[in-house]
Amino acid sequence: MTRTLKPDVSSSPCLLGEKNPDIIQQDPAPQSVALLNGLSRVFGIRLSGKQDTPDTRFLGDLTRLFHQRRVDAETQMETHDTPWANVYLIQYGIMRLFREAPSGKVAVHHFFTEGDMVWPVFGRSRTIRNTLCLTAVTPATVWVADFSAFRAAIQSHGEGLWPQFAMALTEELAELTSMREFRKLTMPAKERYQLLLEEYPELVKRVPDNQLASWLGVVPATFSRLKTGAIKY
Repeated sequence: MTRTLKPDVSSSPCLLGEKNPDIIQQDPAPQSVALLNGLSRVFGIRLSGKQDTPDTRFLGDLTRLFHQRRVDAETQMETHDTPWANVYLIQYGIMRLFREAPSGKVAVHHFFTEGDMVWPVFGRSRTIRNTLCLTAVTPATVWVADFSAFRAAIQSHGEGLWPQFAMALTEELAELTSMREFRKLTMPAKERYQLLLEEYPELVKRVPDNQLASWLGVVPATFSRLKTGAIKY
């Protein structure tokens, strides 16, 4: 027997297309809100909702510098032998920082994910001697601003703000890089792979194996054997 449900016993989601008065309609937040929230997290600023505070003016000056950009996987954002000119705030997606030798061999240094800010930490990267490349690993939505304008805006709000901000990210990258190199020298590949699974489970799900292999410091064939458990201690 066929049973017909009456509208008055349907759940609210079923009535969404009917614009039922019992459902509270909410407009989606503008994209600028995502940018503002992202910048507030990067700089450790808690949004208070008040409009005329130093923190609000600071974030307001920065948000005006950014524009949103959507890119496909493997889109090149920055390349070697070209001055790195932009700063990026990742709203969605993953990017990889790497160097590429003339032979084509790639050394992956770091992966950046949602909420991360990426900018040319090293002075050499801002010149034609730049050896770093930045590429989207997955389709990504990023906020992009001119690096020089970004740095000038921060400096305009206080002499010590830029060194404080720059040092934090520089130290973080240096620590992660040195720890990874230490592990390459002191740990077998199996142990490094286990740490990769524990510390970066989301990357393992979303980043291609050949890129993870480069980051881990092994060839793709070895990485494949690590995944299948073929390599024992």
